[in-house]
Amino acid sequence: MTRTAKLLHLAAFTAAAALFLATTTQASAQSQRNCGPRDAVVQRLAEGYGETRQSVGIGSNNAMVEVFASADTGSWTILVTMPSGVTCLVASGEAFEQVVEALPAKGNDA
Repeated sequence: MTRTAKLLHLAAFTAAAALFLATTTQASAQSQRNCGPRDAVVQRLAEGYGETRQSVGIGSNNAMVEVFASADTGSWTILVTMPSGVTCLVASGEAFEQVVEALPAKGNDA
C-alpha cells in the first residue's frame, strides 16, 4: 500500500466525517457534554487512548474535522473544532485500520 493511497483513504474518511457534520448544527454540537478546549481534548486522547491525529479537513461552517486513532489499540475518535474554539467529540469506536480501495473505472456505475 503506497503512501499516496493511504492519504487518499484518509481524505475519504475525513470527507465522510465532514458530510456527517453538514447535517448537524453548531448549536447542537456545542450543547453536548463531550466538548471542551481543544488542547485538553487532544491531550486526553493522547494520554488516555494513545491516539494521534491521522487526518484533518475543513467541514461545514469552517469547522475543523480531525480523525485521531491508535495503531496499538485500534481506538479512533472524530473531533470537530468550531471557529469559536470549542472542540467536540463527534464519534468514536474500535478496530481502526487504514484501508485503500481503488476508485471504480470511469463510466462504470458503482
